[in-house]
Amino acid sequence: MIRFDNVVKRFSDRVVLGGVSFDVADGGTTVLLGRSGSGKSVLLKHVVGLLSPDDGAVLVDDRRVADLDEDGLAGLRREIGYVFQFAALFDSLTCRENLELALRRRVTDPGEIDRRIDDALTMVRLPDVAGRYPAELSGGMRKRVGIARAVVMRPRYILWDEPTTGLDPVTTATMDEMMLQVRRELGVTSLVVTHDLSSAFKIADRLVLLHEGTIRAQGTPDEMRANPDPVVRQFIEGRPE
Repeated sequence: MIRFDNVVKRFSDRVVLGGVSFDVADGGTTVLLGRSGSGKSVLLKHVVGLLSPDDGAVLVDDRRVADLDEDGLAGLRREIGYVFQFAALFDSLTCRENLELALRRRVTDPGEIDRRIDDALTMVRLPDVAGRYPAELSGGMRKRVGIARAVVMRPRYILWDEPTTGLDPVTTATMDEMMLQVRRELGVTSLVVTHDLSSAFKIADRLVLLHEGTIRAQGTPDEMRANPDPVVRQFIEGRPE
């Protein structure tokens, strides 16, 4: 499991996270909600060691991320797939080459590399784009190739940073189905950052609402829908202050 234990993070004199604690259960999907600047993506970066807490700890399978040496951190990152907000593909490489780059240090057998890439692109319903470049694809297709790059490594965990941002409703629904499919077929544990409430309630086992650097509420989708807290109601209903 992923565990956040009283995580505090400051940037200069600004407290972004003011003591955040929650667990991401093994095999589950936890969605982080909150207004822009509430610290959601900052939490994701702590999981892979891109940031370290000023106080508290982030643990993955009882490993304290901030205490890992270079080899330990590399080992941890091999277990984690990261789906970036804008896919973050290399434009000079074909889709196949983008996926192959992710595998190169982990798999040496060419046949196994080909099988994994074909399986990953088939999973995201893009079996015929291997030879195409990212610039030749729509935004939604690029995001799906980004998912393929994450799952091709067969990770235990996937971190999703705004997977549906900028997508039309039909493509968003497709992305939601793919996220559910990845969980079903690979059994991964997912931590998702999103502003898309419809998507959040569709894919989540648990939701965590960050507000002013702390957790305002957390629970199952039904529990969050029934939460009477005025801050929770305002966020879920999308009402202005």
